[in-house]
Amino acid sequence: MSSALCSICCRWSALRISGLVFSSNKTMKAIPVASFTLKSWTGVHTHRRSLVQSHRRLRNPNFSSSATDSPPSREGDTVHFTESSPLQYTNYDHGKAELPGLEDELQPFVFNDVPSQSPFQDLSEEKALHIEVSPLLPPTSFTLRDYVDRSETLTKLVLLGVDLSKLERRPNVANMLLRLDFDRDVKERLLFLKDVGVKEDFLGAFLTRNPFVLTENIENLQKRVHYLQSQKFSKEAISRMVSAAPYLLNFSVERLDNRLGFYQKELRLSTQKTCDLVTRLPKLLTNSLEPVKENLKVCRIELGFRENEIQHMVTCVPKLLLASKSKLTRLFDYLHNTMGIPHHLITKFPQVFNAKFLRVKDRHLFLEHLGRAQYDPSQPNYISLESLVVLPDDVFCVTLAKATLLDFETFQKML
Repeated sequence: MSSALCSICCRWSALRISGLVFSSNKTMKAIPVASFTLKSWTGVHTHRRSLVQSHRRLRNPNFSSSATDSPPSREGDTVHFTESSPLQYTNYDHGKAELPGLEDELQPFVFNDVPSQSPFQDLSEEKALHIEVSPLLPPTSFTLRDYVDRSETLTKLVLLGVDLSKLERRPNVANMLLRLDFDRDVKERLLFLKDVGVKEDFLGAFLTRNPFVLTENIENLQKRVHYLQSQKFSKEAISRMVSAAPYLLNFSVERLDNRLGFYQKELRLSTQKTCDLVTRLPKLLTNSLEPVKENLKVCRIELGFRENEIQHMVTCVPKLLLASKSKLTRLFDYLHNTMGIPHHLITKFPQVFNAKFLRVKDRHLFLEHLGRAQYDPSQPNYISLESLVVLPDDVFCVTLAKATLLDFETFQKML
């Protein structure tokens, strides 16, 4: 260890001796060690001797410095050392020193001439054609199209069928997608959606509607699916619900439980009927509850339906809970007050609330014009609401109106 330390110290000292003196021109070459002046060598020798003495002290604690510690004296061009000096160098001709002990160990540093290239240097057309420059990503852009070729995530999302033109219009979605790594953030969630039951050819449309599922914790997604399974939803029902309402998986377990409890309590349904209700219309779990509360209030107060009638209509036509309030009131007013149909007949066929108002109005006026507008089941020539709404125009004219389709079209032009 000590010999290695001594060797390192001697080499470091020698490197200081061989400091480079560069010429004023661009070519950099090492000056030989022997070209140092006598004055420079004297200082170097003194420093080297001090290092040797330090090494001796390490090896022998009783070592004491002697007269050899004194620096050499100079007379003329000759340097004289004491007899105990380990190195004696004399006859420095013209201020140049000869170093027989160091030249074998040290080689002068020679720097190859490296031509510097100026950014303003002219290039030939041949060299310019071989220069490959990768296009930089634009710092700002109004479209994701500029990033697709440079982003693996965006490229694979496009291959899946994701419509980036729709996503980039939504606030913060474009920045979110650019930060995603496909292997780390996207791949595992795509496999999870396939396991849940989302069809592979529907993944693009699913992510176009709900890209935020890619930022959801995978463990939270699994917990929500397990909760639905614990509520007796079948695998097919969960698959249908997730595909029809993509934001369903973004809802926490607590929120899903509150939504199911709301419908069960408000409509006085059993657990199984509540599950059937939201399975048929999964948006009931993801949409706002305000329209639902408003429609239930309208049915009870303004339309005058009883609780059991509302329960029956809602289980048959779940869309009634999310329908427009103005459509419900307008259609009910025409059915009940103009056509004279009582509540129990409307309750018997609640699908009438899915029909267009003009379709019901035109057919009723045509039947009334022909004298066949009979909606009382106890009277002959009874016409049910189902037949009035469901049948196509040609069958309606022949079966109920006892007329031709041309007659009905002519009548409609007269309205």
